[in-house]
Amino acid sequence: MDRHWLKSYPAGVPAEIDPSRYASLNAVMDESFERFRDRSAYVCMDRRLSFGQIDEMSKSFAAWLQSRGLARGKRVAVMLPNVLQFPVAVAGALRAGCTVANVNPLYTARELEHQLKDCGAEAIVILENFAHTLQQVIGRTEVRTVVLASMGELLGPVKGRVVDFVVRHLRKMVPEFELANVTRFNDAIAAGDSMHYRPVSMSHDDVAFLQYTGGTTGLSKGAVLTHRNAIAAMLQSEAWFQPALVQEDAADAPQGRGFHGEQIVGVCALPLYHIFALTGCFLLGMRFGSLNILIPNPRDIPGTVKELAKYRFSMFPAVNTLFNALANDAEFRKLDHATLSLSIGGGMAIQRTVSDSWKRVTGIPVCEGYGLSETAAIATCNPVTAEGFSGTIGLPLPSVEISIRDDEGREVPLGERGEICIRGPQVMPGYWQKPEETAKVMTDDGFFKSGDVGIMDAEGFVKIVDRKKDMVLVSGFNVYPNEVEEVVVACSGVLECAAIGVPDAHSGEAVKVFVVRKDPGLTERDVLEWCNKNLTNYKRPKSIEFRTELPKSNVGKILRRELRDEALKKAA
Repeated sequence: MDRHWLKSYPAGVPAEIDPSRYASLNAVMDESFERFRDRSAYVCMDRRLSFGQIDEMSKSFAAWLQSRGLARGKRVAVMLPNVLQFPVAVAGALRAGCTVANVNPLYTARELEHQLKDCGAEAIVILENFAHTLQQVIGRTEVRTVVLASMGELLGPVKGRVVDFVVRHLRKMVPEFELANVTRFNDAIAAGDSMHYRPVSMSHDDVAFLQYTGGTTGLSKGAVLTHRNAIAAMLQSEAWFQPALVQEDAADAPQGRGFHGEQIVGVCALPLYHIFALTGCFLLGMRFGSLNILIPNPRDIPGTVKELAKYRFSMFPAVNTLFNALANDAEFRKLDHATLSLSIGGGMAIQRTVSDSWKRVTGIPVCEGYGLSETAAIATCNPVTAEGFSGTIGLPLPSVEISIRDDEGREVPLGERGEICIRGPQVMPGYWQKPEETAKVMTDDGFFKSGDVGIMDAEGFVKIVDRKKDMVLVSGFNVYPNEVEEVVVACSGVLECAAIGVPDAHSGEAVKVFVVRKDPGLTERDVLEWCNKNLTNYKRPKSIEFRTELPKSNVGKILRRELRDEALKKAA
């Protein structure tokens, strides 16, 4: 196809990446562990792990897993927040030849049971805070190996052994639980120290991760991400971001150096079990040899700012709500942002007012990108050299093709609306053991149908119009919530908002907006008058409801679905 977007690429960004440079993700890890051995890789609550330490501990963990019969292709569930055990557990499982199934730690028993049964996990690494949830369902799953981690065990090797470093302020109430034959995380590492680790020769087609979708249209499905998918996403990210982050000393590989000859320092406030952080922090951090600052609870804005004040960070991937909260925080505004080179926004639409506020505070805008679990988080992104907000999700990344298609699968002309379809080496081969579901989203020519409505302009930039399912039909006219929210959030006194469609006897559906105030004096009339000035009649909200907060996912994405379900119950 005509990849006319290449003419808009920043200087130095290649049109293609080559996943065949590495035989597997394990080969990538082996190279990075050796290359960056003495560098700090992760820091959490002032405790650090170097690449060399993760290398040794993950080998020990891999050996222990292998001793339990967890061989190539077996699924290991990892149910951890952003703690130091996460990179050790994931690297160890991959090095043992296993497939990692990332699990949201806040899942209910029902959700956890579904995912464990669906992926067929035989082992789980879980924080003890959530063990009571596992207790309720483990008997109905194939899980036979349970590795229990704790918030108090901040890892630090002592003469090749791992000891507990219990910090008083980390002690939290852990709900009571009863699980038989569990192994403490540190004990598994210590046992693995004396075992023989057998490297496994993995291929591009082996499954590295099962990333479960949010399940907004039904039961959660596992997106199969192969070693080739993960390598491709990592190399695509590297190629796109390096103009803002890397000064290369060699033509063939990054040196992981920032503008001032320092190590890249990334803020990892997004949960690592989510595809955005898995690619943007775990994989890219491995590639760049960067330091990831782990933030276990980014909802605690004062605590997050206090932690960030300790570092000179250069890379900040986040969602719109977190950028907004920090830009409006007085203490965050006082920090020194001189080293921040790249702020990457994804997961939900970035609003102009938020990007502008972020730029006023930090000196750089939010660089918005776009991707899904099914595309290993990578599809499009704005040029990192851009100096302002574009209102788009940017250009297709190297080796990515974007096709905007109608309901019959035909490509629409530039500038017309259609479904965003994605093809590239980072796109999943399908959903785990669900050929019928896979067939619904994959075209005959290999494109993944995203379910998002968008347009592409003559320069190759793509603009999201909205999710198909979120569209509001008002008297036969399509209203897209993103557009309404973009207008409302620009109203003085609005902190954040969400727009949904609600039943209406006259027009079929009407727009309702939920608003969180920044100014306590803001009234419904103020918001409606602002909308009357900025939206055509059928797009204007019929009602405004003020809330102290909006429901959000663990990534920080506003959940319109919950608001819609609540409104439908009231209407019934």
